[in-house]
Amino acid sequence: MVEYAPLDLPENPKLAGNITHFARALRRAGLPIGPGRVIDAIRAVQAAGFTDKRDFYWTLHACFVNRPEHRQVFGQIFRLYWRDPRYLEHMMAAMLPAVRGVQEERAAEAGQKRAAEALLDGAEAPPQVEEPEPREEETEIVVDASLTMSGEERLRSLDFEQMSTAEMAAAKRMLARMRLPVEPIASRRTVASHAGHRVDTARTLRAAMRQGGEMHQIKLKQARPRWPNLVVLCDISGSMSQYSRVVLHFLHAVSNAKGAGWAKVHAFTFGTRLTNITRHLAQRDVDAALAAAGAEAQDWEGGTRIGSCLATFNRDWSRRVMGQGAVVLLITDGLDRDAPDELAHQMERLHLSSRRLIWLNPLLRWDGFAPKARGIAAMLPHVDSFRAGHSIASLEDLARVISKRDDQGEKDRLLRSMTG
Repeated sequence: MVEYAPLDLPENPKLAGNITHFARALRRAGLPIGPGRVIDAIRAVQAAGFTDKRDFYWTLHACFVNRPEHRQVFGQIFRLYWRDPRYLEHMMAAMLPAVRGVQEERAAEAGQKRAAEALLDGAEAPPQVEEPEPREEETEIVVDASLTMSGEERLRSLDFEQMSTAEMAAAKRMLARMRLPVEPIASRRTVASHAGHRVDTARTLRAAMRQGGEMHQIKLKQARPRWPNLVVLCDISGSMSQYSRVVLHFLHAVSNAKGAGWAKVHAFTFGTRLTNITRHLAQRDVDAALAAAGAEAQDWEGGTRIGSCLATFNRDWSRRVMGQGAVVLLITDGLDRDAPDELAHQMERLHLSSRRLIWLNPLLRWDGFAPKARGIAAMLPHVDSFRAGHSIASLEDLARVISKRDDQGEKDRLLRSMTG
């Protein structure tokens, strides 16, 4: 059990209503809780009693938690909901993330921000006995935290580097709802289908043998679709750290999206060395996933050695994760210290191993951008598409064109500027 501060249970006679509101917050945070579990929880508390806070905790835990990844979220929501009747102030404080060295007085633990969003997203506090009226400034804070549609439109085009703390938190919530759909690939394997265009000779003959050798029906088949892998190589050097943190939020949503189409999402970070963070992004809680990924990658905000990191990937990981037509997203600004000839060679190997190689570069946001850096000039000829990756709108554009084989983004224009 995760250790928390002592819990003071609220003195409210409407215990069943409090448990119902608590279950509603858990459901908003992602726990699969229905009316049946709420009824079971109320009956379990009635049977176990309400005299000891630890017994109360574990009684609700037994009713609402059935997966290991839900324990952190349950513990945070339980602490925030049952400790203080005026828990909204703690919620607002928990929803302000630390950006660029501006740290909170106490860093939010894994799952706490998700718990805060679940409690704030329409979950009203149950009526409290002898609770004073909220002050005017508290109401203004809640109103200011809401996001209008015009604000969302502005956030879509705003550069990640220029976002404030509140805008960054809102952008991450928008990215958590985004998806990266992909079209299936027709494989050589087939599956039986009444609408197929190919004759299934084996099934047709077997059916005829069951009819004494008479062929009454032609069996058909079609190519069985399969889904490609998505391989992401994300630069976490000093010049890319702000963009990398936001993109990893987006990749976490893609990794945990059901029915998005990808067979599997493999994620790697690189700066001065290559780090595989795939297993960390598989965690359902985004805070815990990114905290584990940050602890695994020891070269955050360091230097950049793209060529040597790509060489490590091509040697150690390419055959493991690039089979069956993987799509590769390379997220970097291309500012490299390695020799351009070696970088070009490794990029060519990566390109030949992938179905499509898409390069997202935040520097492309500038109208006067030109491939003058040696690293960018060496990498550009070996990608299928070259696109910007500095805002929510640029990631939405990526989602629309990722399955288009003829999309090249800005590659042709920049290649012409290099040769002209």
